[in-house]
Amino acid sequence: MKKNLSYIIHIMFVPILFVFVIWIVKGLEYILDINLSAFGIIPLNFNRIYGILSYPFIHSDLNHLLNNTYPILILGGIISEVYKKISVKVFVYSYFMSGLLLWIFGPRDVNIIGASGIVYALGSFILVSGFIRKQPRLMMLSFLVIFLNFFNLWGIIEIKQDNISQTAHLCGVIAGMMISVILKNEGPQPKIYDYEIEEDLEKKNKINYIYKEKN
Repeated sequence: MKKNLSYIIHIMFVPILFVFVIWIVKGLEYILDINLSAFGIIPLNFNRIYGILSYPFIHSDLNHLLNNTYPILILGGIISEVYKKISVKVFVYSYFMSGLLLWIFGPRDVNIIGASGIVYALGSFILVSGFIRKQPRLMMLSFLVIFLNFFNLWGIIEIKQDNISQTAHLCGVIAGMMISVILKNEGPQPKIYDYEIEEDLEKKNKINYIYKEKN
């Protein structure tokens, strides 16, 4: 049991750390009776550009926090296990790129908080990466993400409520798609079987033979 727990903590260190921090932040708000929404992101507002880094850590209430906690742990766990070598990159890129896109394309004069952009970036990465890499196991994961409704298209519709902009979801989706393309040559790759290697060798030998004949 201890070995399993230590293994989970080891491979999921980044998403677990992130969830730990967002819960600490919300706990401090309750204990100190303060509101940290001033650290949210306001698109194209240079005075609040720091929000690109801080906005995912702020949540409007406990329900908002819970709704972002379990998807980050589940999706983060899937990526940590399946995409071990690049899992940290995927999470860090999701964090920065979803925030940057939101700051550029988000609705003006709206204070946005919450980690839902990261959630959608992680879900989008799993969904798109599975098809790009053309591996049956990864493609099955893509369909699983759809089936479990993490990639909820209704969540992309713009709704201004509780300082939560659904535009963040769309920016997260786009970020995840971009990350899957950027990292397509890293991490798990299709297996090359012996017969494929033999075919490549035969093609090269034929090319060399034709080249020698011409010369």
